[in-house]
Amino acid sequence: MPGVSEPVIKLVRRTTEPVGAQTMRSTAAAVIAYAVAVWTLPYPAPLTAPLTALLVVQVTLYATLTTGIRRVNSVVVGVLIATALSSLVGLTWWSLGLVIFTSLIIGRLVRVGEFVPEVAISAMLVLGVSQVAATAWDRVLETLIGAGVGLLFNLLLAPPVWVQPAGASIDSLAREMGKMFRAMGEDVGGHISVQQAAERLHEARRLDHDIVAVDAALRQAEESLTLNPRVRQGLLYRVVLRTGLDTLEICAVVLRVLSRTLTDLAKARTEEPLFPADVAESLTELLGQMAGAIESFSELITAPAAENAEEAEGRLAQALAVSHATRDRVANLLLEDVQEHPRQWQLHGALLAEVDRILDELDIDKRTERLGRELDRRSAQLHERHPWLRAVSRRLRTDRA
Repeated sequence: MPGVSEPVIKLVRRTTEPVGAQTMRSTAAAVIAYAVAVWTLPYPAPLTAPLTALLVVQVTLYATLTTGIRRVNSVVVGVLIATALSSLVGLTWWSLGLVIFTSLIIGRLVRVGEFVPEVAISAMLVLGVSQVAATAWDRVLETLIGAGVGLLFNLLLAPPVWVQPAGASIDSLAREMGKMFRAMGEDVGGHISVQQAAERLHEARRLDHDIVAVDAALRQAEESLTLNPRVRQGLLYRVVLRTGLDTLEICAVVLRVLSRTLTDLAKARTEEPLFPADVAESLTELLGQMAGAIESFSELITAPAAENAEEAEGRLAQALAVSHATRDRVANLLLEDVQEHPRQWQLHGALLAEVDRILDELDIDKRTERLGRELDRRSAQLHERHPWLRAVSRRLRTDRA
């Protein structure tokens, strides 16, 4: 970009990201709420208005609409408590404690949910500037102005869509799993100590923590797609990402079991390689191909466009076909090895069963079937909650016919 410095380009890129966009939106909403309150109300420094706007403008439009009322209630309750007490006592250490205690108790009674602390926060802020507003109505009016600005701000300027960060989290999880598959492939190529095998098992178990973090990012993405006018196929995006993460979670569980099987083999074969050279070579190749299949699956479910999805699906199909062929070769080699040396034959069978389970979970036809069932289920739930949607859709089909 000629004529533009690199720091400026980086700043623009950062502001287009969801975090940067949300920061700008929250700041703008608070400032606008303050300006409206100053213009509307007869007294200076109406800080409750920007406070409420800041609380109401949530990360997603869905969160704003579902939690906005509870946030307004929490602020209003805190305002009323502080205004009532400030008319009787001034700001002292014991009056501050009394306000906090009363706010937390009443906040639970009025059922503002997870926003109980905001009742106390609002009360403390109002208590500190209680001389500015003489009546509770003034503070309530400020709160309503801030809430109105926050809600209108999110309706007119929809919050950012958090699909890209969620997709990056899913892709990072898949690549971490692929890295573990390749590391296992290196392990089976020679002798591995019990301690090394146990470390691989602990790494596989730590994937549970990564899945929890990815699930949180995905929940935020699902909320950002719900009721967002910027997204036309929000339901499809949500179902694709959710079913994809479910598949990766199952694969992570099987990967952990596979690590356990190799650990048990390492315990039984402390003085020799895990597998004969020919078996080890083919098994290393198979685990590397499965790593590629996992990564291709991640590319498929996070592909931003239809063309990219088709390319990713083609790569996944190729990776699965090669993996199945190598799996069959490994099975034949293991069978020959077990017939000659039947020790720990059950672990050989378990290893093949675990490989089959992962390949089955990544199967394209199975993914398509699961995706269709989940879309039908979600659509049925939507019609049950909002029956008028079904009536409108039937009317439109009748008119077109």
